[in-house]
Amino acid sequence: MTRKGDTLLFDAPPAVAAWAAAGGKKESEGPLASDFDFLTQDAGFDEQGCENWEQAESILQRKAAELCLRKADIPRSKVDIAFAGDLQAQCTASNYTMRELGIPFAGVYGACSTMAETLALAAAFAAGGMAERALAMTSSHFCAAERQFRTPLVYGAKRTPTAQWTATAAGACLVRAHGDGVPVRSVTFGRVQDFEVHDINNMGAAMMPAVVSTLLRYFSATGTSPRDFDAIFTGDLGEVGTALLHEQMAKEGLPLDNHHDCGCLLYDTNGQNVQAGGSGAGCSAAVLCCKILPMLAAGQLHRVLFLATGALMSQTTFLQGESIPGIAHCVELGGAE
Repeated sequence: MTRKGDTLLFDAPPAVAAWAAAGGKKESEGPLASDFDFLTQDAGFDEQGCENWEQAESILQRKAAELCLRKADIPRSKVDIAFAGDLQAQCTASNYTMRELGIPFAGVYGACSTMAETLALAAAFAAGGMAERALAMTSSHFCAAERQFRTPLVYGAKRTPTAQWTATAAGACLVRAHGDGVPVRSVTFGRVQDFEVHDINNMGAAMMPAVVSTLLRYFSATGTSPRDFDAIFTGDLGEVGTALLHEQMAKEGLPLDNHHDCGCLLYDTNGQNVQAGGSGAGCSAAVLCCKILPMLAAGQLHRVLFLATGALMSQTTFLQGESIPGIAHCVELGGAE
């Protein structure tokens, strides 16, 4: 393993050996519906005795983890460590998931950047010889997130055009130190950026500077540029943040002609009433597991960057008038053997 700037380059790359994505009703109506491993029309999991949205999110996350392990054909007991997190206070969805799975667990909070952060940590542990098999996963739930960060659904608050729809979704990846799968070539841990955005309904603008910061540091450390990749995926800037990202990267002399945002891929922004697109930790996780990794495994993509972005605020700091810091972590996937 070599470190260049903020980037860890793996001499013997670990591999994402299996993955799974789970989603709810809104996701079942979107353009990626057929690619999910599990979809439910009952986001509350009433038939399974759920009493609240928070419990339902934990079940959704557990579904993704169990499907991932089933596809890898290994039992839980063979997983050395799991990195997981979510948007709930104290990452309770992940805590209760891991209570059921019984795997050694390191909780992670990166807001909507959590999938890239958990995947990067799992890859670093595997490449460093600290784990033979590591699970990386995250989730979000529209109803749980709205209750925590904004207003309960029964309030009927109006949504602004810049707002994004929190995905009811989860994604899980099994990373192996050795063996077949999609190689993880490098990871770049981001630095917190704060450009004094205060609008809780404009997460794209708050998170965009963090993407620029991480991309510039990655390109500088590796001597690469956007044209060296088949695609660069971010999640989740939505339409507003995506437009700002393209504008800023063009000013940096690095136009992103091959860029796609998970918040714009998960839903049909013209037909699903999601305003500026998708968000939530489960958004980029689901797109990674149901679109990006399968395309890499099938040879439809060869080398990509996956950057998940997070708005690092809480309902308390927002009410105190604080600005919204952002962060973006980068994972390089695929590439030549």
